Amino acid sequence: MGNQAEKEEKTNVVKGRPFALDPLFRRVTELSGIGPRTGKLFEKLCGGDKILDLLWHLPIDFVDRRFAPKVMDAPPGRIATLTVTVEKHSPNARKNLPYRVRCFDETGSIDLVFFNAHKDYIEKHLPLGAKIIVSGKVDHFQGHPQIVHPDALGTEEDRAQIETVEPVYPLTAGITNRAVRKAVVHGLQYVPHLPEWQEPNWLARQHWPSWDEALKTVHNPPGENGLDPMHPARQRVAYDELLANQLALFLVRHHNRQRKGRAFSGDGTLRAKLLSALPFKLTGAQDHALKDIYADMVEPTRMLRLLQGDVGSGKTIVAAMALLNAVECGAQGALMAPTEILARQHGESLRALMEAAGVSYVVLTGRDKGKARQDILNRIADGTVQIIIGTHALFQEDVTFANLGLAVIDEQHRFGVHQRLMLSAKGPGVDVLVMTATPIPRTLTLTAYGDMDVSRLDEKPPGRKPIDTLLIPQEKDEAIIQGLTRQIATGARAYWVCPLVEESEFMDLAAAQERYEVLQARFGDRVGLVHGKLKPAEKDEVMQKFVRGDLDILVATTVIEVGVNVPEATIMIIEHAERFGLAQLHQLRGRVGRGGDKSYCFLIYSHPLAQTAKERLNIMRETEDGFLIAEKDLELRGSGEILGTKQSGLPDFRVATLPAHADLLATARDDARLIIEKDAALDTPRGSALRTLLYLFERDQAIRNLQSG
Repeated sequence: MGNQAEKEEKTNVVKGRPFALDPLFRRVTELSGIGPRTGKLFEKLCGGDKILDLLWHLPIDFVDRRFAPKVMDAPPGRIATLTVTVEKHSPNARKNLPYRVRCFDETGSIDLVFFNAHKDYIEKHLPLGAKIIVSGKVDHFQGHPQIVHPDALGTEEDRAQIETVEPVYPLTAGITNRAVRKAVVHGLQYVPHLPEWQEPNWLARQHWPSWDEALKTVHNPPGENGLDPMHPARQRVAYDELLANQLALFLVRHHNRQRKGRAFSGDGTLRAKLLSALPFKLTGAQDHALKDIYADMVEPTRMLRLLQGDVGSGKTIVAAMALLNAVECGAQGALMAPTEILARQHGESLRALMEAAGVSYVVLTGRDKGKARQDILNRIADGTVQIIIGTHALFQEDVTFANLGLAVIDEQHRFGVHQRLMLSAKGPGVDVLVMTATPIPRTLTLTAYGDMDVSRLDEKPPGRKPIDTLLIPQEKDEAIIQGLTRQIATGARAYWVCPLVEESEFMDLAAAQERYEVLQARFGDRVGLVHGKLKPAEKDEVMQKFVRGDLDILVATTVIEVGVNVPEATIMIIEHAERFGLAQLHQLRGRVGRGGDKSYCFLIYSHPLAQTAKERLNIMRETEDGFLIAEKDLELRGSGEILGTKQSGLPDFRVATLPAHADLLATARDDARLIIEKDAALDTPRGSALRTLLYLFERDQAIRNLQSG
């Protein structure tokens, strides 16, 4: 019965794509002048091979060709559109000399200059005695005005096309601005007039055009203000995109709440044992988050909650308490982490707590093979293991749970939605709690996790001391090594993180290897090295040596960014800190300051520093508040790379820009909530138009994919 209702709802929400949109979903290669080879370049440039993808590729600048002076009044350095008569051709006498065409009007003469030009082409387009329109940047050569390689040439009939404000687009190798512009002008002819999906009163108050008029305007900016994110046309198209994003998330959330779950309300016995084993009291934020989680779990619908907590805010304890609530009701709990190091560390840090509660648990990763693996699988399948900690190995086909009730997913942005789905499908009506230690600005939480309820841990456990963050220029790295020698003599342990080299694990490794050798020459075998190319067992062995205190210094690439917990480590050194994003710097710094001792973070940078890099490093020095850092990161870098990882799970907006359109996002959220309350099946006339909007921004697939969140 429930399945039938789900099918009906899915059919109601997303019916077939309206025919009116079909032209926009044609390939760009159907536009004149774009063949298969150029089509591939356009696909790379626009992020897709459809005409729609081309039209979402918006201009970033413009050239104003409306300035039409006489030749004598055309100032050097400015783009001018001139009406002149062709007087004389001077072909190039030698290969490396230009072909010059002398033109004139009643005030004086000007040369049009062409390098590597074809004589036939020039004679055809610039016949002697012809009156022509020419546009380009004027400069002077030996005191005489000239235009080198004019941008546009035409006859009197072409004046209206040439004398315009011409948009300038982001480009990729092999495509000129002229080619993009020609394709866009052709593509705009396919734009249909569609039923209005915006609420009429809101639209009237904003003085916005219809979506098709807005799209045409953003591609034909009326001067500089046409590029402003707050221009009415840009606002309109951005709001359409944000509304599509929010509506898709609310539909998923609504659907999720209709799905049958299970009510978990344990008697508290196991949780009481865990709490009594803790050497500290839970923070107010932890208590509040647990209240939210228990309230979700007691409902007979499926929980889908995001637990956001800064580095060291105590998410693991909250997860353990939620897992024990499920175990108290006779169900199993699973905790999935993105890496083997993190999964095994969760196993280590939870061991004492699980033993105190008297609960059986196991760690399962890709490293477990053969008979040992089969033994773990048997214990999971027959229910003798109550809590299972692991990597993506948990959702492999051969893993069968006796009775999975709660799935906790750590560092959620490292997993795709389908992986979350596969784990939650391992049991009947599984509750899902996802956690992230990457603080996400409130604005982005709405765009990425609007389908979830959100709890925030914004307090640090008592006893944590602030970390002193210092900026050190690269030339003083010897002083840092001397300081390290003194600190290590007192029993300190240190991380030394090596520079991040864009897209090159090999270069990352070379930099780490070099630093390791320098430090080894000073500290001998008390230095270890971990990087992504090590086998899991080797990596774990080095990490364990560091945890035990057999190593004083751990040299690493960013492999240690997430989740490594060594309370005795009090020094973090990050080399070439200017190459890292704010979120990454914050994550790395969070590896120290986890015990009771004073901790330090040294950010080593190289000159010259770009302005944004300078701002980033200063923010790190000024604050340890991860949420504030995330907001600043959004301001400095925009939403595109906020998590410093391409698999961030954050939507990649084509038109809207955050934080410029943050207010519009809040409005879109309110609008989407009202739409779902009044018309969750999108059956009204506005609902039907909104379905078109979802297809236009290709959120229909998101609805199908995100059925479990």
